[in-house]
Amino acid sequence: MVSKSDQLLVVVSILEGRHFPKRPKHMLIVEAKFDGEQLATDPVDHTNQPEFATELAWEIDRKALHQHRLQRTPIKLQCFALDPVSSAKETVGYIVLDLRTAQETKQAPKWHQLLSNKYTKFKSEIQISITLETDTKAPVDSFKAKGAPPRDGKVPASLPGLDPKDLVAVLNEEGGYHQIGPAEYCTDAFIMSVTIAFATQLEQLIPCTMKLPERQPEFFFYYSLLGNDVTNEPFNDLINPNFEPERASVRIRSSVEILRVYLALQPKLQIHLCCGDQSLGSTEIPLHGLLKRGSTEINQHPVTVEGAFILDPPNRAKQKLAPVPLELAPTVGVSVALQREGINCQSLVELKTQNGHEPELSKKRVLSPVKEKTLTGPKSPSISPAAPPNQTPPAKDDATESEVESLQYDKDLKTHVKGTSSSVPASLAQPVAASKASETASAQKIAVPATSHHFCFSIDLRSIHGLELSFPVNCILRYSYPFFGSAAPIMTNPPVEVRKNMEVFLPQSYCAFDFATLPHQLQDTFLRIPLLVELWHKDKMSKDLLLGISRIQLSNILSSEKTRFLGSNGEQCWRQTYSESVPVIAAQGSNNRIVDLSYTVTLEDYGLVKMREIFVSDSSQGLPAVQQKPSSLPPAPCPSEIQTEPRETLEYKAALELEMWKEMQEDIFENQLKQKELAHMQALAEEWKKRDRERESLVKKKVAEYNILEGKLQKTLIDLEKREQQLASTESELQREKKELQSEREQNLKELQDSVRRVREDCVHQVELERLKIRQLEEDKHRLQKQLLDAENKNKTLEKEFQQFKDQQSNKPEIRLQSEINLLTLEK
Repeated sequence: MVSKSDQLLVVVSILEGRHFPKRPKHMLIVEAKFDGEQLATDPVDHTNQPEFATELAWEIDRKALHQHRLQRTPIKLQCFALDPVSSAKETVGYIVLDLRTAQETKQAPKWHQLLSNKYTKFKSEIQISITLETDTKAPVDSFKAKGAPPRDGKVPASLPGLDPKDLVAVLNEEGGYHQIGPAEYCTDAFIMSVTIAFATQLEQLIPCTMKLPERQPEFFFYYSLLGNDVTNEPFNDLINPNFEPERASVRIRSSVEILRVYLALQPKLQIHLCCGDQSLGSTEIPLHGLLKRGSTEINQHPVTVEGAFILDPPNRAKQKLAPVPLELAPTVGVSVALQREGINCQSLVELKTQNGHEPELSKKRVLSPVKEKTLTGPKSPSISPAAPPNQTPPAKDDATESEVESLQYDKDLKTHVKGTSSSVPASLAQPVAASKASETASAQKIAVPATSHHFCFSIDLRSIHGLELSFPVNCILRYSYPFFGSAAPIMTNPPVEVRKNMEVFLPQSYCAFDFATLPHQLQDTFLRIPLLVELWHKDKMSKDLLLGISRIQLSNILSSEKTRFLGSNGEQCWRQTYSESVPVIAAQGSNNRIVDLSYTVTLEDYGLVKMREIFVSDSSQGLPAVQQKPSSLPPAPCPSEIQTEPRETLEYKAALELEMWKEMQEDIFENQLKQKELAHMQALAEEWKKRDRERESLVKKKVAEYNILEGKLQKTLIDLEKREQQLASTESELQREKKELQSEREQNLKELQDSVRRVREDCVHQVELERLKIRQLEEDKHRLQKQLLDAENKNKTLEKEFQQFKDQQSNKPEIRLQSEINLLTLEK
């Protein structure tokens, strides 16, 4: 469990911002993400200087903090513009904080500029500070939801007053064991052991961007067992991890009930694959399954949790890495066993799955006896076992057999020919450069079968063409066929340079062999053993390099057409000729063709051998080539004549024995060189095989990564196509609405124009009518004024007349009275 002092808070203080544009209808919000957990500030007004004044904190322990600092885990802050009406968020920019800058001492806040700022005309900044604080409120037995302890952690009724929080492993140095629980309950002794047996596909944990140490890196597994740090023997090869299985054990004093509660409360056992101080991947093994409720298995036999567990790279969730295919998943074989002390555990580890079958991710394997480690001391940084013993080298790879095939072929056939000096040979050869006839005086006679034929086989390596390599080759051809009587290699000379798209004829490429053998033996040998022609690249600055090997099937000549010809003595002979082009296959790597070889072979049959005895000298018994006795030589001398020759003297015999001893030593030395060369070639083949496996594994890893990326790209492409379709439909809808609005606008404008025109016409008409009315009124006015004037003139005239009449009638009363009456009548 983690103590209070180990619990920390990573606090990010987001204070204020500056150089932001004003957007009254929007709000600003900042989201921070760390270790897969996301926190956010409250929305604030989108002003020039927004005031956030918010602290965001994440709980973490010191070990996890150290791990995050090693992996350079960032804290990413994203700023969004929030529309309160539609709840739509627009990305404004982001800021990346380095966790390594966080200190436990308080630091002054700094201004951080937004990256990928949406407001390109503004250099928006946010004032932020990051610190580490001690989490004093965190309880000791706190745990995250994903690591919640199982319900089996309840204290049984038989242990009243026992608090599960008090169950800790206390080391008793004198007794050499860990005590779990109160002393009065600790009556049983147990042994808990963890065994790391094997690992597969570890190279999948190395990301392509990661740089390993320039020197040969060392990898090892690390875990903590009851507070003891344990590491296994380091190894260098991730593709074929070669380490000895190791078992780390601790002695425990407790009881079954207390141990069940303790294991139920414990977090899972974490096993890390490390390189130096960096964790490449880890896996978690649950321990609560060792002691199940109500189970009494531990009283009869050890209880185990074992299997092939998948290693996950760190920060997989945070990096949003796609899952790795099951067949390429990195795994580690682990067995966790708990037993009562005194019950023997198996000395061999054979990991199986829960259903009893072998793991799907690795081949079933039975490992060597496990190394034992007993952890009784206090915590130590590492416990390293002794170096593993030498491992048996793997079987030879088929892809590299061709590199040593010619050497093995020469060695085997040369030994076969050397063993025929005292019996009838498989082929009695007569090479072009034969030994002198004088050496047959002390020769040993070998009988030749009566049905043997005299054959002459010639081979002409004419040309090579169709080079597939990207560089020019300075080549020679080399072959050996001991059946023809000589195990010495035949080579073309001098080397010729071959380039792409050209055919080169080989110099000194013709060779003929005279030998005697049985026809059925010749046919059987040609069918069984092909002629191997090696293509070598000669370079003055480096060692000769074997590029490839071509296999010529000599049995093809046996089915070709026979032609008759006469020999030197007039006897009837037969000749067969065969020509073709064969590919030269690469000696290293894949079976790819690198060039084509054109050749012509001829087989001549001269009939039965005339001489029935072959003389082989003592000094040449170890050689494959022997001299056939010609018919023109005189008969062998009699024994009396041989005794008088110098070869029978002691000096000659001593010199002969010395020469034979020298020749034998040369053969021994040559055989030793051959063996050393074979050993070196096998070592090179193994190294090539190892590197080929590494390349193949890297290619598989790349292919898997590319497949995952391809899947992501396909998904993104589908999303983009859907978005493009949505945009296209939205655009078409927008265009349609735009057209409708345009037509509606034009129609409204037209109606408005018509209405204005009609109103204007009405107004003009109304004005005209008013004008006509005014004109009529003016005319009426003038007419009335004229009438009034006329009436006034007439009134004046009448008044004048009336006055005159009045004056005239004033003198007559009757007339005056009558005039008054008339006046009153008129007035009325």
